[in-house]
Amino acid sequence: MNHWSLSLGLVLGVLVLREATAHTHHLHNAQKEREADGARTPRDHGHYTNGEHNADFDHEAILGSVKDAEEYDQLPAMEAKRRLEILLVKMDRDNDKHIDRKELHSWILRSFRMLSEEESSERMDEVDEDEDGYVTWAEYIAETYGIKEPEDQQLLDQEDQVEEQRLLREDRQLFNAADKNIDGRLDDMEFLAFSHPEESPDMLPIILQQTLEEKDANNDGLIDFQEYIGDKGKEQDREWLLTEKDKFDNDHDKDGNGILDRNEILAWVVPTNEDIAEDEVDHLFAAADDDNDDLLSFLEILDHHDVFVGSEATDYGDHLHNLDRFDDEL
Repeated sequence: MNHWSLSLGLVLGVLVLREATAHTHHLHNAQKEREADGARTPRDHGHYTNGEHNADFDHEAILGSVKDAEEYDQLPAMEAKRRLEILLVKMDRDNDKHIDRKELHSWILRSFRMLSEEESSERMDEVDEDEDGYVTWAEYIAETYGIKEPEDQQLLDQEDQVEEQRLLREDRQLFNAADKNIDGRLDDMEFLAFSHPEESPDMLPIILQQTLEEKDANNDGLIDFQEYIGDKGKEQDREWLLTEKDKFDNDHDKDGNGILDRNEILAWVVPTNEDIAEDEVDHLFAAADDDNDDLLSFLEILDHHDVFVGSEATDYGDHLHNLDRFDDEL
């Protein structure tokens, strides 16, 4: 009798664990990719948190790599300056020993692209289960949604999984659009378009259509404020509604006509790196343009190296990491 009870307990334990695991895996990490209003998370989402400035964003905007930024944080000041000066020569397109706003803006956009490539590569390593250099749809949904067996799909089909079902459907549409050669798998460049569609103009019409399907209740190809806030607006207080109305009117409705057209919708759901880079240029100039001549001399940047690339400890390697990448990009 005790043996039977123990066996039954083990079976029930396995079933409970499987059920809990299944539900856990089915939580697609939407919060990492989307803001509360449905827009994709902008590149500068971590620049300021609760009013606190995060210097890591500035360093990554110059170095184009989270890994490199972390390495610079471990360098003594002299070594950080030496490496930074090598970057400045590459950044200085007209060779006048100054960095103007256009040069810095171009460099930051390039860095943003490199950050997307780094993030996509890391994500691909997570998803590419058989390590063949490609990601299939089966590999993606297994890692992201936990769909590995037919019963996993049945769990996702339940009524309380409506949001998961929508995300899965949208991911499938983006996957198919990124699969340019229609071979059912994504190589590294196709996976970049899939994981960072803001980097690929070909993906934007898919995102626009998905947004309209979700928000455009009257099917007129436009989004008004009521459609913008959706059903969740009925559950919010006055302060929330006023905040969202201010964002709608002043951030998204560029022509002030009370509705968002297709270009305004895309600018809302896929924040452009152009504007973010422009804001970062302003931020860096405010921090380092000591003589207010609207140019950054090499000396000014090196004097403020901690703003641009950071530095800290004493243990570091003897070689320069990834500097040749910038030659390829230029």
